[in-house]
Amino acid sequence: MADPEPSDAALALDGRALGRRGAQTRQRLLDATARLLEDNGLRELRVVDIARAVDLAPATFYQYFHDVEEAVLALSIAVGEETSVLSALVAQSWSGPGGLDVVRRLVENFIANWDRHRAVLRTRNLAAQEGDQRFRAVRNAALRPLTEGIASKVAARGEQGVTPYAAGAAMVSMLERMAAFHTDLEAYGTSRAEVVETTARILHRTATGE
Repeated sequence: MADPEPSDAALALDGRALGRRGAQTRQRLLDATARLLEDNGLRELRVVDIARAVDLAPATFYQYFHDVEEAVLALSIAVGEETSVLSALVAQSWSGPGGLDVVRRLVENFIANWDRHRAVLRTRNLAAQEGDQRFRAVRNAALRPLTEGIASKVAARGEQGVTPYAAGAAMVSMLERMAAFHTDLEAYGTSRAEVVETTARILHRTATGE
């Protein structure tokens, strides 16, 4: 992730707005946390490991975060905010000759986002499944625009027996599952391109009936 510009949202734990150097230090700690999550679970990751990874004292970490979970939560929020391109693709028409191509781009972008942030997203979802309401709220907020957008397209079809929001939630769950495990399918002779195409066609057919 790129170093952020100082903003009102970048605050130390004592409430002080961070200057450029403080914002960069906070981002270094977040980047180190994301890297370490690739080989460590949330419960195993320690503050001292994160601080050591960027040559800082553990006390510096506590200027920005109460604990490791709070740092991972901040990462989860930032990753969720990167999905604006998905909302734009959902807002486009999926019907007609170009509709399937729009859905292909949606699926490709969704999987690419997972590939970039796999460790953070995996940790977010596991914590949510284990009942942590903070992580559940962040996950729901990130996926809600996509779920609601798909649901609105299903509702427009008016297919009897298909509840729009349930359909939207099912399709988003499918997207997450395929994004999380698409590399595992290579062992069965299924390429990434085939995962994108198959997932896009299922999603497009469910949303439009075409």
